[in-house]
Amino acid sequence: MEYRNILYSSADGVATLTLNRPHSLNSFTSDMHAELRDAMEQVKSDPKVRCLLLTGAGRGFCAGQDLSDRAVVPGEHTPDIGDSLEKNYNPLVRAITRLPKPVVCAVNGVAAGAGANIALCCDIVLAARSAVFLQGFSKIGLIPDAGGSWTLPRLVGRARAMGLALLGEKITADQALAWGMIWQVIDDDRLIDESTMLAAWLATQPTKGLGLTKQALNASGGNTLEQQLELERKLQSIAGASNDYRAGVTAFLQKRTPQFNGD
Repeated sequence: MEYRNILYSSADGVATLTLNRPHSLNSFTSDMHAELRDAMEQVKSDPKVRCLLLTGAGRGFCAGQDLSDRAVVPGEHTPDIGDSLEKNYNPLVRAITRLPKPVVCAVNGVAAGAGANIALCCDIVLAARSAVFLQGFSKIGLIPDAGGSWTLPRLVGRARAMGLALLGEKITADQALAWGMIWQVIDDDRLIDESTMLAAWLATQPTKGLGLTKQALNASGGNTLEQQLELERKLQSIAGASNDYRAGVTAFLQKRTPQFNGD
């Protein structure tokens, strides 16, 4: 597929996916979603890719849905936004959260609406110091989507999640860090370099184990303790049978740095 709305490259175990509609703050369209589905399938299927870095071009990460792409025309039937979620946003959230490889998100500016929630569903989120996060759904009569109604309470608690969703106020990167929404705040001119270095390091780590860790943590919110203990048992059996586990233990016993192959 020819990409017109995103940029995709791969080097040294890291796939870099850049939302590339800077004239509209990288807002989502149906065409962009189609390209993202194709790119995410490449990330999943390419064994050389062991980490994904997601970011945006220009002065913003993503302003959410491009409203002109599903405009409401007076006097005509209103499009079913639920269909758009089922076709576009929900598969993207699933692709990111179920990817058996770590996903780093570099939020380089405004992250609003679905753009904010796509960022927050990534595994490690770094934000430029000038970045802002905004749940703008209430301003147009909608509810948080792209997983936001699930992710936000788990990141910041019910009270803060409710305030973010109902008031639709901007919060700064520093505030997002203080609330536990993101991993780190980076000076603007260092964001991409620092994010790339982090992704490159993760690409050298035991990929299968990291993917299983994602699976365990993502399941924990809906499990009882007994269910989670059983899941840990199953996943640890898989991890313990991996080549990377053998490589890690051998390197530890030989007092050297391990070389992981990701399998």
